[in-house]
Parts: sequence; C-alpha cells; structure tokens
Amino acid sequence: PKHLRQSQILVPIDAAGVTVLRPMYVFGKDDAPHGHMHIKFDNVRVPKDNIILGEGRGFEISQGRLGPGRIHHCMRSIGVAERALELLCKRALSRTAFGKPLAELGGNYDVIADSRIELDMCRLAVLKAAYMMDTIGNKEARKYISAIKVAVPNMTLKVIDRAIQIHGALGVSQDTPLAAMWTGQRTLRLADGPDEVHRRVIAREELKQYQ
Repeated sequence: PKHLRQSQILVPIDAAGVTVLRPMYVFGKDDAPHGHMHIKFDNVRVPKDNIILGEGRGFEISQGRLGPGRIHHCMRSIGVAERALELLCKRALSRTAFGKPLAELGGNYDVIADSRIELDMCRLAVLKAAYMMDTIGNKEARKYISAIKVAVPNMTLKVIDRAIQIHGALGVSQDTPLAAMWTGQRTLRLADGPDEVHRRVIAREELKQYQ
C-alpha cells in the first residue's frame, strides 16, 4: 500500500556524510535557531534501529501528529490575532489626526468590528474542530481540521494587516511586533499543507454527501 512506503529515520547531526550547508532564511531574515537548515546527505548510513516505530510507519507517524499540530497552530494564531487587534485598538484610540482619534476616521469602526467578528468566528471553528477530534477521531474530523487550517491563518493575516495599516510606517518597523507576526502567519499558509490541499480535502468531503 502507498501509505506503507515511507519510514522515518533518526539521523545524528554528526553522522558521517551529513553536512549542514546553510540556514534557510524566511522573508529575508535568518530563522535560526528555530528554523530549518539546508542539509546535504552524502551516502549516510545509520543503524536499522534508527527507524522510528518500524519500517513503513512514517506516514502513520506524520498523520498522528498533523491533526493535533494543526489545531495547535490555529490556537496560537487566534492568540496572535487577539494581540494584533489589541494593538490596533490602542493605536486607534491614542493616535489623532484632524483633531480626532483614528478610530473615528476612515471607516475604522468597521475595521475593528470586522476584526472582532472574524476572529470570534474562527475561534469557534477551532473549538468545533477540537471537539470533533475528541469525539469522532482525527481521520473523521479531517475536514474540520482542514477548514481551520485555511481560515485561521488567513483571518489572522487580515487582522495584522489592518493593525499595520493603522500604525502607518511604525507598523512595519522593529518598534512593533506586527511585521514579525505577519511573516510568521504567512508561513502557516504553507506549513502542514498549503491552503490549496486543505481546500481539496474540504471539497471532496463535502461532495461525498451527494454522491
């Protein structure tokens, strides 16, 4: 079977033939020490005992952590969105232009309201996905997991972008966490499966009801 064709193997960093070529940059910045490295394997050999759980169980291991991992990503993203909305609101009240707080200008009430609405909708979707995982299992809950994996990072990016906009140039500087928050959330649209893959999962599960 296709799902039994992969194995996961522990390879010590100091094993013969392993070369760390360079750290990979994310949005032009060094992501070390928590990011990914560009590693070259040249005829590397390790003991058979280094196979995790057994031969052919690599996909099983990955699937076992991907569902909960995606939930964790989305939970953290909800927290990031809350922080961005907090910064947005504080800036909207403290900064004035034309004699008024920014909150009262340019439709910013709508910006703040939409951010809260979208954030709370995503929070409830995450709670539902977690509930479905607990009650029907990871495999059966996959469409709910895929849904939040698409919805939450995109929502968070929108809220951060709104916060950046209301901060002006300050929002993209090192004096606020907003730029770093945005880059972190943008990578989540790729990590643990890109949006397109998750949308495919959702659509196929939805269509099954009518076939």
